[in-house]
Amino acid sequence: MADSRERIRGPSRDGREFLTSPRQVLRRLMLLSEGRQYREAAGVVGRLGPSVLRSVIAELPLDLLLEHLPHSAYLLESFFTRLTTLNTTPKPDVPSETVAWQLLRERRRSFDNAVQGLGVHGLTTDASGQLISLHVALKTELQRHVETYKMAIHKLEELSMVTINQDPAHSSHQRLLAINYGDIQQRLIDNKTLLTMLDKPTLKQLQTLVENLSTRVENDKEVLSCVGQVKRLDAHANVEKRPAAGLLMNFSRGCEVVLHMMGPESVPPNPLAIEEVPVTAGGSSCSDGYHSDDSASDDGSEMVSLYRNQYIENRADALEALDSLPQLKHAHSLKGKILFSMIVLSFRLCHAMRERKVMEVRRVLNCALDSSSESTLALDRAVRHHLHETTDSFPLGEIERSVFNQVLSTLHEYPCLESCPPLTHYVSACVRLAWRMINQKAPYYLDMDFSLGFLRPEKHERHPKSDRRSDLIKAFLWPALMQNNQCAFKAVVAT
Repeated sequence: MADSRERIRGPSRDGREFLTSPRQVLRRLMLLSEGRQYREAAGVVGRLGPSVLRSVIAELPLDLLLEHLPHSAYLLESFFTRLTTLNTTPKPDVPSETVAWQLLRERRRSFDNAVQGLGVHGLTTDASGQLISLHVALKTELQRHVETYKMAIHKLEELSMVTINQDPAHSSHQRLLAINYGDIQQRLIDNKTLLTMLDKPTLKQLQTLVENLSTRVENDKEVLSCVGQVKRLDAHANVEKRPAAGLLMNFSRGCEVVLHMMGPESVPPNPLAIEEVPVTAGGSSCSDGYHSDDSASDDGSEMVSLYRNQYIENRADALEALDSLPQLKHAHSLKGKILFSMIVLSFRLCHAMRERKVMEVRRVLNCALDSSSESTLALDRAVRHHLHETTDSFPLGEIERSVFNQVLSTLHEYPCLESCPPLTHYVSACVRLAWRMINQKAPYYLDMDFSLGFLRPEKHERHPKSDRRSDLIKAFLWPALMQNNQCAFKAVVAT
């Protein structure tokens, strides 16, 4: 009877036509959510009246929306923003604290990822391993393609004098079987010439550069989206004149403080609870399909011990070798920066290699690079699992050379570095360790916040020879190791 009254009721003047039946609204919201049209769904929520809103949220499957975070965050925020404006009693019985905790955690994670994404806009490597701007690399690569294609077109024009007016009968199966040795030899020469022009290793870097450019575009979109969230939350934040990284880091710390105040008990063990998603070394949040267990804890302790030994032993050996080089005898700070850069580059390039291997498998199997279907995600998990199982045998010579070449190209005035075997061994150890750590079931990654601010005891450890009267960081000697947004090994800093 109530539904009949809803159907015959005339459309309202406030734009809420067809949105007066809770059943219809719920069906509409579920259809939009299945299509990941969460902003459109939020628009529907914004037009609901109080009574319909209360009925809909009581029936809404919040656990499904929480499973689709961060995409569904906009819709969930719209719901709870509207709920706070309801003056009617009783309030709908929904797990507000649980949802608020999940939303706050997701917002903090998005801020952290956005800040890490700002760090990928540095220099890139060209075909020779030199560090150059991405735009310069793209221009050089495109010019190389244009020149090669012009040569290929010229060669095709030469061949077209023979083939353009060729009788189709000459390409019949019988004619092809009847050609003689000389014709086959000439055909091979022509095709091999074209293949040599077009199938050059240097021409294959364009795809990597385009992927790099695409990553930068997506990272900047994420940053602007996060800054937009801050602007909506605080109209007086003056976001246009403040550095984006500092702004997002401040709000991320604020979210972290609130989460600590709410405590883990704010998320009781119920069907709405979602397992923590690890954050990878490049700053992207993605589940590798692994779940931690007791053995993972032991593996984690081993990984942290290896990372500590890399700093205490291998770094000390490499530093001693650099001290023995006459050209670097008095460059005390430079030697530390060289070793610091090598461990950071190792993690960064290993992470890029892992993601590149995942994308290569997608391309080979004709999967869309931006696909999020269950079969594609299962394929990604299988590739990452394989990389996890083969960390000790995976060839890493390319990354080792890239790390070494990037440092040498930056410090070309110190050619003595090239003939320093302990430094080469140090690079190999850094790369192998980084590869093992980012391919763990719960990946490790470095904290890329190297801003020279004040010492933070929860993530920084003062070097024994530092000035203990000052908390101002002068230099980073060793980066902090993170896992699941937790500091596993503090950064060593000089104050």
